[in-house]
Amino acid sequence: MGLIYKYKERYWKQFGVAVVFVTLEALCDLAQPTIMSQIIDVGVAGRRLDYILYMGGLMLLITAVGALSAFVRNLISSNVSQKLGTELRLDLYVKIQNLSFENINSLDRASLVTRLTNDVTQVQALVNGLMRISLKAPLLCIGSLILAIALNPQLAMVLAVVVPLVAALIAINMKAGFPLFAKMQKALDQENGVMREYLSGVRVVKAFNRFDYELSKFDEVNKDLQAKSVKAMKTMAVFGPGITLVMNLGIVSVLWLGGLGVNSSQMQIGHIIAFINYMTQILFSLMIISMVVTMFVRARASAERISEVLGQENNMKWSAELTRQAGMRGRIDFEDVSFSYDGPSGEPVIRNINLTCLPGETVGIIGSTGSGKSSLAGLIPRFYDATAGVVRVNGDYIKDINPKSLREIIALVPQKTVLFTGTILYNIKMGKADATMAEVERAARMAQAHEFILSFPEGYQTQLGQGGVNLSGGQKQRIAIARALIRNPDILILDDCTSAVDMATEAKIREALRKYADQVTSLVIAQRIASVVDADKIVVLDNGEIVGTGKHDELLKNCDIYREIFQSQAGKELQ
Repeated sequence: MGLIYKYKERYWKQFGVAVVFVTLEALCDLAQPTIMSQIIDVGVAGRRLDYILYMGGLMLLITAVGALSAFVRNLISSNVSQKLGTELRLDLYVKIQNLSFENINSLDRASLVTRLTNDVTQVQALVNGLMRISLKAPLLCIGSLILAIALNPQLAMVLAVVVPLVAALIAINMKAGFPLFAKMQKALDQENGVMREYLSGVRVVKAFNRFDYELSKFDEVNKDLQAKSVKAMKTMAVFGPGITLVMNLGIVSVLWLGGLGVNSSQMQIGHIIAFINYMTQILFSLMIISMVVTMFVRARASAERISEVLGQENNMKWSAELTRQAGMRGRIDFEDVSFSYDGPSGEPVIRNINLTCLPGETVGIIGSTGSGKSSLAGLIPRFYDATAGVVRVNGDYIKDINPKSLREIIALVPQKTVLFTGTILYNIKMGKADATMAEVERAARMAQAHEFILSFPEGYQTQLGQGGVNLSGGQKQRIAIARALIRNPDILILDDCTSAVDMATEAKIREALRKYADQVTSLVIAQRIASVVDADKIVVLDNGEIVGTGKHDELLKNCDIYREIFQSQAGKELQ
């Protein structure tokens, strides 16, 4: 459980205080049977009422001290476990935020959600248990063993048989439980994945009446989780009764041997009662240890899954901060660039790209679906690193630049519009947190979003549902464009971001961008030639390679693929 040890520097003092109070509580519990045996053998047997009252009062006082110790210990353990859980979730979230796309793609999204929630809860419960019953149980067990042996070595022979049997059961419990709980957590991942997929595509499911299919799919993973959970719990359930049975057989043996000893006047009744109490405490502590072992096994599986994320190393390295060289703001160079999502050994999605985008230039990138347009654009903000060749921004080798600094000068409107729960104003100001209202409105006007925003009763304070569900596709795209424009970047990447916008509105957006983009390098990725027809340079991609570069008229004459795309669309309207 190295994951917990990572936080020991923060909480070792509180943990130490908890140990003190747990020890005090255990000592109070251990003192009770001995005092009781004295009351019986001395007070009751000798008919000494004063002794009975004195020792009874002492028992009450010790009980009160034990209860107070338990109260303080509970406060400390709850506080520490909750804080640790909070910090662990935050550390996980920060780690995920700082990972590259390549790292994140290697981890299932639904699994990340499970690790942030259920897995952290399991570790948190273990920490809480460690500072409470987990510490008390071994102290109580060891103390009871010592006092029982000191009280009556003959009866203690029963313990010499019982304790090793119980220890063996606990060891088997731990070994059998870990793989079962690991499988259970993976089954929970699968269930979360199905639910996440359904919620993200609920409109499509309803539109095509596929609810029955989705229900059967969820039912399948739900029953798989049930089966794995039941198997794990059944396996764990065997050991608790087994331990109880062994200990109760030990208690019966003590009663039998003790009865023989009393009959032969070799043992006192008080000693036998105290010994049975110690046996009961040993039984209780061993049951707690068994329960903690189950908790530990489950938490260990969760901790390994959390550690897998925390142990991820961001594969993007850099050595310098971004420098804006004179006359180089917004320049992009691709020098013999190839890229594969599966690394150097994978099939490249773009090959041997040589392209220069000059400052202030508008470059259109067009090609069929799957030609590598978005993959090429994703290399500029360093979402991924090229597997071969060099990408430069402002003349700097992109691998030498801190990605955070690099992205400060780049604004991106992704192909799939992403809006967040909050106001329209909040979503636009994500591009520039300190933007004034005048800057927000200016960006919205350029994106042709200002008028429809004002048509809402609350205007820019209109609350958006998750993903902007209460807006149309075109409205969401225009807000995303406004969010990018307000950033005032050196490089603007528009990745097929007007596909849901009508032609007239798109023409107004292009006109606004033409005025805005005098000093901004714009990359316009599009399916429609109308979106790039006025670009300073159009790049045609096919199967990951550049097959044509030039202006619209040049490409119509010299590039067969561009001409085919043109003719398949409303070509006459563009002439």
